[in-house]
Amino acid sequence: MDIIKSIEHEQLKTKVPELRIGNTVRVHVRIKEGNKERIQVFEGIIIKKQGGGVNETFTVRKISYGVGVEKTFLVHSPLVEKVEVVRVGKARRAKLYYLRDRVGKASKTKELVGARIENREIVVKEEKTEEESVVKEVAQEPVEVSTEKTVNEAPVAEEIKEETATEAPVKEKATEETDKKETK
Repeated sequence: MDIIKSIEHEQLKTKVPELRIGNTVRVHVRIKEGNKERIQVFEGIIIKKQGGGVNETFTVRKISYGVGVEKTFLVHSPLVEKVEVVRVGKARRAKLYYLRDRVGKASKTKELVGARIENREIVVKEEKTEEESVVKEVAQEPVEVSTEKTVNEAPVAEEIKEETATEAPVKEKATEETDKKETK
């Protein structure tokens, strides 16, 4: 793997919310003010998505006090706490720039009828747990136990055969004695 790609892979979030253009979302952003840290919510319509990997971004537009405000967020940014889907919108374009010219109710997308609001997450990379790494290490160790078992099993089988051989004549003698008693 390329050095740059390996560094980028470390920076990726493990689970990313499924974002669709036209959806109304609530983005929870961590903001630092001096030495204080708080979470601010930005709610609006996703008008575009672009990029890929670490550089993947989405732009959210809202109207605040009659003024249109757009913010672009990095999908894999540690400052973005979570993204909630509020409303599923119906969009037939990849970029909804035409919403910039609209005012009032016209600046919203139609709601997709019958759509369920789900906060799905896409797994970008899988986390390695300690159990999986231990299992892989154990599987790689050579196994020599199987050869020892075959050596130990052979003498046990011979002992059983010897016992049956010694018991067999005793049974024959017993059957001969019972036969003699019956004939008398």
